[in-house]
Amino acid sequence: MTAAHAGGCRCGAVRFEASAEPHHVSYCHCGDCRRASGAPVSAFVGFLVDQVAFTGKALKMFENGPVTRSFCGICGSPIAYVDERLEDDIYFMLGAMDMPAGFRPTQHAYVSEQLPFLHMSDDLPRHLKTSVKRPDGTQS
Repeated sequence: MTAAHAGGCRCGAVRFEASAEPHHVSYCHCGDCRRASGAPVSAFVGFLVDQVAFTGKALKMFENGPVTRSFCGICGSPIAYVDERLEDDIYFMLGAMDMPAGFRPTQHAYVSEQLPFLHMSDDLPRHLKTSVKRPDGTQS
């Protein structure tokens, strides 16, 4: 996989490729993302599930409420998450992309949980909670 929208884990046991442009690129400041990534802020690239193909057999899952996070069962690299409230979407960790510089975040989510010492000086929209509209039209 060498497409611009491809990625994988650190050891190469998990690979993925999206066949279309992303519909969402954002930062997330929530505590769950911090714990899952080990970083003070995460960045995600969203695609429609039916536009993504995986290869490799090492992908493992961890469910936490409506969110299921995937990671490599060999090297532990975080790969993606799906949210049962957004059943058509999958969000890949920006760091799992082969060419992450091509995916510039357009907004911040969960700034209500942003660490007080983290300052990101951009003019992007900031949402107190999620930046993704739910099927019922809400963003909570």
